Amino acid sequence: MPSDRWQAVLARDRSADGQFVYAVKTTGIYCRPACPSRRPHRRNVLFFDSPSEARRAGFRSCQRCAPDEPPVDPWTGKIQRACAYLAAAEGHLPLAALASRVGGSPYHLQRKFKALVGVTPREFLAARRLGKLKRGLRGGDGVTAALANAGYSSSSRFYEQHARRLGMRAAIYQKGGAGMHIEYTIVDSARGRVLVAGTSDGLCAVAMGDEDAALEQELVREYPRATLTRRTTGLNGWAREIVRRMTGAAPRVALPLDVQATMFQWRVWDALIKIPRGETRTYREVAVAIGQPSASRAVARACATNRVAVAIPCHRVVPQAGGVGGYRWGASRKQALVDAEARKHE
Repeated sequence: MPSDRWQAVLARDRSADGQFVYAVKTTGIYCRPACPSRRPHRRNVLFFDSPSEARRAGFRSCQRCAPDEPPVDPWTGKIQRACAYLAAAEGHLPLAALASRVGGSPYHLQRKFKALVGVTPREFLAARRLGKLKRGLRGGDGVTAALANAGYSSSSRFYEQHARRLGMRAAIYQKGGAGMHIEYTIVDSARGRVLVAGTSDGLCAVAMGDEDAALEQELVREYPRATLTRRTTGLNGWAREIVRRMTGAAPRVALPLDVQATMFQWRVWDALIKIPRGETRTYREVAVAIGQPSASRAVARACATNRVAVAIPCHRVVPQAGGVGGYRWGASRKQALVDAEARKHE
C-alpha cells in the first residue's frame, strides 16, 4: 500500500530497504526508504517496486543512499566494530563483553557474526592471533618472541591446539590433500562464476571461470585425494565477501586462509594485501617492498601460484612495461578487477 510505504519513508525504516524505492518528481532522483536525505513532500513522491522500474520512468539513482546496491544489514556496522575490537584485543574477549560494546545480545551477535563473517567471534580472534604470529615468524622473530607478541601465554598450549593452523602442511598438499575435507560453493559474480572452497581453518581456493564443471575439475586437480563436498550454504559469508570485493568494494571482514606456501610466497602475498585498493604495483616494486629488489621474476611466480583470487589481490601487480600482464583467471578479469577498484576508490 502507498500509505504503508510512505510511513516507511518517514520512519527511514531500514527493514523496508530492498522492498521498494521512492522517487521525487521535483529532483528526478530515486532513493531507498532509509535514505538520510531530507524528506520530500508527499505530493512529489512516486513509489516503484525496484530501481530498474524507477530508471525506466526517467529517474536517476541517489548518490547518497545508493539504492542500486544490495540493502545493508543494520548489523553490518556492529560486526565491523566487533571485528575491530577483536583485532585490537590482547587476550580473550568474552562474547558477552563484546556484545555490550557493539550493542545487542550475545546470541544475536554470535549468529550475525557467523552469517556475515563466516566464522564465530572466537574463531575470528584465533585467526587474527595466528596471522600476527605468522607475520612475526616471517619477519624473522624467534618462535618464543613471535608467540608472546601474538598473545600466546604458553608455547606448549599453542602447539597442542593451534600449530596445525599455521597453514596447510606441505606434506598434505603434496599428497593431493589426502585426509582433508574441503567444502565448496559456486556463485555468480560480476566476473562470471566463482568457486569458493575452504577447510575448517580457512579458504583454500577461490577461482573464477565460465562453467561450473571446469571450476570443479580444477579443484579436483588441485586436491585429487581430498574429500570434496559441494554446499549451497555454509560458505555464504566467505563467498559474499569475495563477490563484494570483485565489485571494487572495500573489505568488510578478514578472510582466514588455509593454503600451503613457502616463506617467500607468504612474504609476497603479505605485500600484495598491503597494496591500497585502487592502486597497482609493478613486480619490481613488490620485490623492493619485501627487501629483494632483484627477485622480480620470483615475485611474478608467487603471484601466479596464488590459489585464492581476490582474497590475496595478485591482480594489483602489473608489468613495468605497461598493461595488466598475465593472470591465472584471464587478463580481461584482471583488468576488470583493477578498473572496478579504481572506480570505487575515486
